Amino acid sequence: MKYIALLLLAVSAGAVADDAADTIRDARRILTPNGVELLEAVPIGGIQMWVSARGVDRKNPVLVYVHGGPGYVSMPMSWWSTRGWEEYFTVVQFDQRGAGKTHLLNDPEKVKPTLTNERMVEDVEEVIEWARKTFGQRKVFLLGHSYGSFLGLEVAQRHPDWLHTYIGVGQAVNLGESERRGWQFALDAARREHNEEAIRALEGIAPYAAPGSPVTIDKVYVQRKWVTYFGGAMAYRKEAQTEGRLAKLSPDYSANELEHIWDGNGWSTPYLLPLLMDDRPAPARLQVPVVLFLGRFDKNVNADVAAEWLAKVKAPRKKVVWFEHSAHLMMTEEPGKMLVSLLEARDAH
Repeated sequence: MKYIALLLLAVSAGAVADDAADTIRDARRILTPNGVELLEAVPIGGIQMWVSARGVDRKNPVLVYVHGGPGYVSMPMSWWSTRGWEEYFTVVQFDQRGAGKTHLLNDPEKVKPTLTNERMVEDVEEVIEWARKTFGQRKVFLLGHSYGSFLGLEVAQRHPDWLHTYIGVGQAVNLGESERRGWQFALDAARREHNEEAIRALEGIAPYAAPGSPVTIDKVYVQRKWVTYFGGAMAYRKEAQTEGRLAKLSPDYSANELEHIWDGNGWSTPYLLPLLMDDRPAPARLQVPVVLFLGRFDKNVNADVAAEWLAKVKAPRKKVVWFEHSAHLMMTEEPGKMLVSLLEARDAH
């Protein structure tokens, strides 16, 4: 009887989630005469890639949003974080190669040989070209978050003529130094709290991200665990699952897709992330305006490292916007300020 009760409870919870997703889907429908509400698989880089485009007026400027990870999709949380953006931009998102719906749509064995950071940059280029052609706009705003900010910054260097402004959210530059500072932050916090488990784990991966020494994915996971625990991923929280749980109510994913939504995250991260964990130089000059949105508590991708880089870089216009109550996930942590800051970036160009 206990198992039957548990089964009924699970079925009931699933029905509630489905009903909530239906309610969200109806509430966020784009009904304006010149609006756009598109979710389809598009051929990008030799595979089928899921792309979303949403906005109340297709004449509004296009904002291409490149999610982080690798493999940590943003589209399933967009019902919470980006609905306001759609009143002022046509927001284009896509599940990257090896991520989310795109990962589930394609054969991983065929995708694996193409899973390189260079190919990921080229995918962003193709999505931007698709958006420019689809909406008849010569330039777009490009927003890259976390790993997506590595990809976005590469595109900003290669194609400044495509962009009004580049917006880096949790900007990734010099990830070797960022990793070292994150590790030191977590170790200092562990020692202050006399957390022996954390101290042992963090000291066990030392020297972490030492120059010239490759960083294994196992060590990255240890560092991230404790950076997150001490509030470096979401401010004032010991975990970052709060954002991920928003995905459960996504109206853009089927029940089966939601069940496997993070499969790509676990699959692609070991291939792509270690290749970036070094002290590669960040660009000293950009030919496009650049704005960084940085969480004051962000130790996941160290905000101070990004701010120090921007202070030195030469660009037509540059600015840092600090999110004082956020760490790495300011779209969820401070969605109101995110919208206001995007509008300021739009109006400044």
